[in-house]
Amino acid sequence: MTFFTIVFRGLIRRPVRTGLTLLGISIGIAAVVALVGMAWGYEKSIGRQLDVIGIDMVVSNMSGGLLPKVFDESLQGRVAAFPHVAEVTPTLMLMLSVEEAPLIMVSGREWGSFTWKMLRVLDGRIPKDATERAVVLGRLAAEGLGKKVGDTVQIEAEELQVVGIVDGQAVVENGAIILALPLLQEVTGNEGKVNFLNIRLTKDTTKPEVARLRDQIKEIFPEGRALEASEVVGTSQGFRIARAMSWSTALLAIIVGVLGVMNTMLMTVFERTHEIGILLAVGWKRQRIIWMVLCESALLGLLGGITGVALGAAGLKILESTTTMRGLLEPDLSPKLLLTSIAIAVVVGVISGLYPGWRSSRLSPSRALQA
Repeated sequence: MTFFTIVFRGLIRRPVRTGLTLLGISIGIAAVVALVGMAWGYEKSIGRQLDVIGIDMVVSNMSGGLLPKVFDESLQGRVAAFPHVAEVTPTLMLMLSVEEAPLIMVSGREWGSFTWKMLRVLDGRIPKDATERAVVLGRLAAEGLGKKVGDTVQIEAEELQVVGIVDGQAVVENGAIILALPLLQEVTGNEGKVNFLNIRLTKDTTKPEVARLRDQIKEIFPEGRALEASEVVGTSQGFRIARAMSWSTALLAIIVGVLGVMNTMLMTVFERTHEIGILLAVGWKRQRIIWMVLCESALLGLLGGITGVALGAAGLKILESTTTMRGLLEPDLSPKLLLTSIAIAVVVGVISGLYPGWRSSRLSPSRALQA
């Protein structure tokens, strides 16, 4: 009988208990995949949106949450006057409850700006001008709301006509309702207010010049920040809180998994006292006994991790397809996340097996054989 035969036999001896332990680990790892995958996915979606639109720098007050506080639109002209600024376009982005959708992104954009030019019309047209009381829907928003060209959509107390369905080339864009900035300001009571200034820089702008521009913007807008597009997500307090909450919740699930595996391995050690005594009597070293228990617990972690990754990925795919989350969620199921989750499960198994392994190695062969 080989070493690994003993390891496998130890796990399959009590299939119900082993199965329940695997289920506990799987749920914990599924929580890691689901929660962290959602957080990472949303961050990547925002980054892709900025890249698709072609934004070099964003001015906002992002310290308060996922969406920044509004500020006076007149800041646009002052920022546009700085050197190396090619174009500045203000935007008002709000998360609103619209008809049957409990939460959907509504994006008001300055008419004629570069933020409109990247939209690819799939059906209908773009609004004629900034005064037309009309919206276009990202293709995911249109599916979620069940709207087509010619229908109306109610935003706050105003009914606006849907004149086009567009592909925004990023999930955040495709899940949004897009309209002219003055119209959204009027409908939501935010006249003269925006929460983003999107900046395009001249092509010859150097890193020191970018740093100088950020300092200049800080002088005229102390409560806000000017960030390069690549920094927006990583430095946002809201995103940091979301990441911390996802990992904290996942950690609780992992701790439950650790306790479950440890309990299983302790029960296994107690039930196999006689077997362990025989192994010690025939010459097994105590370190080999510890290694056997650790291999069993690590294998439990590995199997639970693989199952948990599959459950978490399936759950995210189902959640992504629901009407509530369509257009808001693009989960990150990258190999990095999946391999990290499996590695966490194996580490959980090893940690859980440390005490049972040490306990089994302390057994006296003579007493163990009498058990």
